Amino acid sequence: MANVNLSHRPKISPEFATRLMTLEPQQKIRVIVLLQIPEAENKTIKRQTRGERQNTIQSVRNSANQALANITNILQNFEGKTLTEQPDLLGSIPIEITAPGVTALAQSDAVKTIIEDQPIYPAHIQDARKVILDYS
Repeated sequence: MANVNLSHRPKISPEFATRLMTLEPQQKIRVIVLLQIPEAENKTIKRQTRGERQNTIQSVRNSANQALANITNILQNFEGKTLTEQPDLLGSIPIEITAPGVTALAQSDAVKTIIEDQPIYPAHIQDARKVILDYS
């Protein structure tokens, strides 16, 4: 089982942290990492021009890429890899990494939060899947 440090739970949900503890240390999982980027200024007073929007987008991209650069060593040390070339406009990026790597990412100041990348089904489908699995 993976040794998961739960002191960084604010960046990982309690349910996800519990699932991480059941994994083998070398088992890889997919997560969505929301990188730490500066908050965009609230410009609700006036509509932004196209140029202002483009500047905001470029600023977010630059910040997200810098944050990603700050976690490159963690990815290398824990056999992680990004699943897209660059973060999206919200500063998130899907990553495949080991469970101890998730803990290391949670300790990084460059990471805002980590979300388990899993399929999400409507409740009625989840209930049906549970019934099927219970009888398997």
